[in-house]
Amino acid sequence: MSIRFIYLLLLFFSSLSFSQNIIDIKAKFHVEKKQISVSQIISYQNTTSDTLNSIYLNDWNHSYSTKKTPLANRLAEEYKTVFHFAKDHERGFTSISMLKQNNENVDFERLVNHPDIIKVTLNTPLAPNQSYILNLNYLIQVPSDKFTNYGVTPEGDFNLRYWYITPAVYDGKWHYYSNKNLDDLYIPESDITMEIEYPKNHHLTSELNIDNTTQKTNSQVIKLSGKKRVTSKIFLNKKAQFDIIQDKNLAFVSNIKDDNIEVLEKVHITEKIVGFLNDNLGKYPHEKLLITQIETSKNPVYGLNFLPKFIKLYPVHFEYELKILKVALQNYLENTLLINPRKDQWLLDGIQVYFLMKYVEINYPEMNFLGSVSDFWGVKSFHAADLKYNDKYILAYMLMARTNRDQALSIPKDSLLKFNENIANKYKAGIGFQYLDDFINSNILENTIKSFLKDTQLKPTSPLAFETYLKSKTNKDVNWFFNDYIKTRNKIDFKIKNVTQTNDSITLTIKNKRNNSMPISLYALNNDHIISKTWVENISGNKTITIPKNNINKLALNYNNIIPENNLRDNWKSLRGFFFNNKPLQFRLFKDIEDPHYNQVFFMPILEFNNIYDGLDLGVRMYNKTILRKHFTYSFEPQYSVKSKSLTGAASFSINHFIENKDLYAIRYGLSTSYKSYAEDLFVRQISPFVNFSFREDHDFRSNQRELLTVRYVETKRDEDILNISNSTKPNYNIFNVKYVNSNDNLINFKQWNADLEIAKTFSKVSFNYEFRKLFESNRQLNLRFFSGIFLYNENPVGSDYFSFALDRPTDYLFQHNYLGRSEATGIFSQQYIEAEGGFKSKLDTPFANQWISTLNASTTLWKYILLYGDIGFVKNKFHSEKFVYDSGIRINLVTDYFEVYFPIYSNLGWEIGQPNYDEKIRFKFTVDPESLLGLFRRRWF
Repeated sequence: MSIRFIYLLLLFFSSLSFSQNIIDIKAKFHVEKKQISVSQIISYQNTTSDTLNSIYLNDWNHSYSTKKTPLANRLAEEYKTVFHFAKDHERGFTSISMLKQNNENVDFERLVNHPDIIKVTLNTPLAPNQSYILNLNYLIQVPSDKFTNYGVTPEGDFNLRYWYITPAVYDGKWHYYSNKNLDDLYIPESDITMEIEYPKNHHLTSELNIDNTTQKTNSQVIKLSGKKRVTSKIFLNKKAQFDIIQDKNLAFVSNIKDDNIEVLEKVHITEKIVGFLNDNLGKYPHEKLLITQIETSKNPVYGLNFLPKFIKLYPVHFEYELKILKVALQNYLENTLLINPRKDQWLLDGIQVYFLMKYVEINYPEMNFLGSVSDFWGVKSFHAADLKYNDKYILAYMLMARTNRDQALSIPKDSLLKFNENIANKYKAGIGFQYLDDFINSNILENTIKSFLKDTQLKPTSPLAFETYLKSKTNKDVNWFFNDYIKTRNKIDFKIKNVTQTNDSITLTIKNKRNNSMPISLYALNNDHIISKTWVENISGNKTITIPKNNINKLALNYNNIIPENNLRDNWKSLRGFFFNNKPLQFRLFKDIEDPHYNQVFFMPILEFNNIYDGLDLGVRMYNKTILRKHFTYSFEPQYSVKSKSLTGAASFSINHFIENKDLYAIRYGLSTSYKSYAEDLFVRQISPFVNFSFREDHDFRSNQRELLTVRYVETKRDEDILNISNSTKPNYNIFNVKYVNSNDNLINFKQWNADLEIAKTFSKVSFNYEFRKLFESNRQLNLRFFSGIFLYNENPVGSDYFSFALDRPTDYLFQHNYLGRSEATGIFSQQYIEAEGGFKSKLDTPFANQWISTLNASTTLWKYILLYGDIGFVKNKFHSEKFVYDSGIRINLVTDYFEVYFPIYSNLGWEIGQPNYDEKIRFKFTVDPESLLGLFRRRWF
């Protein structure tokens, strides 16, 4: 038996008063190889009444080992290509050379679906209140930091979190799950000792206590320790990066960028934050609190941080202060509030955001959402300039709630959309605590949080324990908060109706427009002076109440906007007559945040380039869309086209219905109309009523599986082209169109198919389109697309192909594609490629089919973004036999679906690359549509 093992036994028995678990690590950093060799002892006590025959260990470093781990899949879901295209040596893994129980080898295996979880079959079953002791030797290959920010940097620094093997939690059932870049490992608290050897020219930073440092010839050894710990990040840097700011109660160890703030100012800020933590959360149980730039980069203080750095909205010290506070709150809670973060993250998030808001209320009550910009001429007239800094929390949550993409706070963290996980759910939890605090009143919630954190500090707990604890501190019914607000995605929406007055009282009815039991605050006002405030509870449908008149001239629900209500526009009633309830019109330049007291109309200057015939479009857009989605929207866009020297433009209105807890989650219907050029001095007018039905998997918002059913009627009137004698198609036509799209858009596997039916006076046709993309582990990409269409009847003249299926360039008679030069037969704009119908890139001698068409398009990777493509198919025209067609070439895929170049090589025309005017055969796919480009952002966040 080794001396180290005997020492551990002595340590275990001497530390029972501190922790039931011990982790002892001896690690040596091999910096050049990006490796760490580890000798480890784990002692873990079974605190349950069950006898365990096997136990589970977390080995999250191994989550980087292949392209099929849950971590790899998660990154692919969010369209992060960096992991899939990384070189093998950039990924990490763990190689275990020894695993013993009581000095005897034990069987162990990695779980098939969770390769970063190790199942160990114990040689000796673990009885209740007994401890196992495991000895491990393993080698860690540290991954690059470009995947999750943790790992080895390009400069050779080591930023480590979850780097060594830890026991999983067992409390009657096992709690283990894979790394998904959510920084949410759930492990029991342990007494940790580490002996780390690393090169002399490096600096090691940890939140553990430094017990001893020993110098060797080329290296140094540092001994670290900590009692009752759940995390032990390690940072090994070539240059010193961390500062220590010592308060009398706590040392902040930080490398957060400070924008050249003076040392004395940093000390003042640190003392201020430590005091705030002590007052509201209680004394931190450890000596040091480590806060890092990585944490603030992964989870920044969201707001207007997307603006360029030279635009300074807020004072430098304010931004720095909130960064420090946010990370300090996060780490304080993660290190002391021992909940399952994958399952119960909302409790930690709610406390963090609640106290972030409180800190600003206390120290910066006048700070505006737009900061210093809110006082600028032209800006201060916006409603956004009236908002306080803390209003951003409700605004960000409402971005998801108003689009039916919000999710319940109680669902697991890895089931959340990225925007909800990073922003909306955190904010909903925080403003929920503010809502609850306003309802309970008397500082009960704040005192409860502080005493709960003190009583459960460094002990396993849960939201249920917090709920029970809070209910013991108040006589008010708070079931609505835990049952409706936390566990469902039910919206909050009330309105005032049926107000009657007598000489001494007011009777009103409050309608709850949603199915929940959440309370609402009713304010009685005299102008803007608050006369009374009443909480109205248990409103099922309608509830009628009577209040004293007391010189009241206005009633308002949720007057202070603390409650995250879905619609504030019907929350007030004037007692001065019906006229005063009408909201006045308000005109604004540029889109603004919704002001519920006005009917807002916005004007946006237009400067666009949509096609070469109209050229530059100058105009103005008049619309009612705000930052938050509205039920009814309209838009009028009169424009002057410089090249065609004519008035063009578009108009539309639509109504949105969102359906909760159903696969059919949205119905949108409306009318759109447009007037624009389709050729030189020729214009087209369209009007189209439509209805869209949108479907998703209601049980899995992260799934990219989507369905869309569109029904529309398109009336088209074109100026007749009298100079084109070959065009015998009547210029005006009406088409009834039904289209169904089923898509699953993912980085690794992309699948989409659609079916399309068109019925017109002179023809009817159906078509089917199927697309498949596969990104293999070898980084080779395969793209397949099949299209088939047939006319049910076609009474158009044989010489006209305006409504025919196209092999390489559809005529787009529905005007649904973004052609820049749709009528061009020569020149670069005739070479624009849009993947539709036949999907060919070469311009062959049979470009249309007036009976049926079937084609197959394929491409595969040659090297990185260079692909080889090939197309084959059959086209059938009246009075002709079907014709076999084919082409092939090189595809340069710069941004898939957005910017691609095609170089034809061989087709029915022969070797195209050697033919005259080859430059005219090259095809381009590109888009300048901002909405399309925004899709690159949306698919990562929503």
